[in-house]
Amino acid sequence: MTRKTVCKALAGIALLVVTTSVCAQTPPRTQAGASSRLLTPQNAVLVLIDHQPQMAFAAQSMDTQSLVNNVTGLAKAAKVFKVPTILTTVASKTFSGPMFATVQAVFPEQTPIDRTTMNSWEDKRIVEAVQKTGRKKVVIAALWTEVCLATAGLSALDDGYEVYFVTDASAGVTKEAHEMAIQRLIQAGAVPMTWLQVMLEWQRDWARQETYDAVINVAKEHGGGYGLGINYAKTMLGEHASEAGAVKK
Repeated sequence: MTRKTVCKALAGIALLVVTTSVCAQTPPRTQAGASSRLLTPQNAVLVLIDHQPQMAFAAQSMDTQSLVNNVTGLAKAAKVFKVPTILTTVASKTFSGPMFATVQAVFPEQTPIDRTTMNSWEDKRIVEAVQKTGRKKVVIAALWTEVCLATAGLSALDDGYEVYFVTDASAGVTKEAHEMAIQRLIQAGAVPMTWLQVMLEWQRDWARQETYDAVINVAKEHGGGYGLGINYAKTMLGEHASEAGAVKK
């Protein structure tokens, strides 16, 4: 058995232990309804960390175009649901460059908090901005996964927050670095998600017409095959085609 195989086996065992422990601590459901562990527009705050050119150049765990698409979709979803969003950069004027233009365009009135720390949680302005929202579920996406996401996520967990990290709006310098950071966060109690999953969890009911059209538009623009499917349905069946059935607007 190789060292790599042993490491993978140990990681799997550790993950199983954590999962079993979490399940054992979860109280039994006594009535129907949404789990308190689900994200809602009222209980979440989004933190986007270091989505900047210099950071993206070295992020090789995923295609750069997909990365930009996904984090932009996530930002637009937060805007649709009025979820408080904190933008932060590192050395934007001297090294890393500005926040991705497509993300900044979603929040044109907001100036990202520029830091020197790799761990954004060590900058009191970030922590204070999160505290100000009064929300305990922190959704994080960052470059790189193994540094700026992992350090902030672990620090937020230790401060009593529930951390949900968006794997496909984050990237590492290698696939292994990205995946090991994900395992580390999961073992610590953080929850992995994808950007589309976050948006649909915020929507959760297609009869919620106040956000329906905006969500569909974000999906069309950034949802890949899902967006193509929506366009197809609307084209073939007409604009009356709706996941919400015959609900009137």
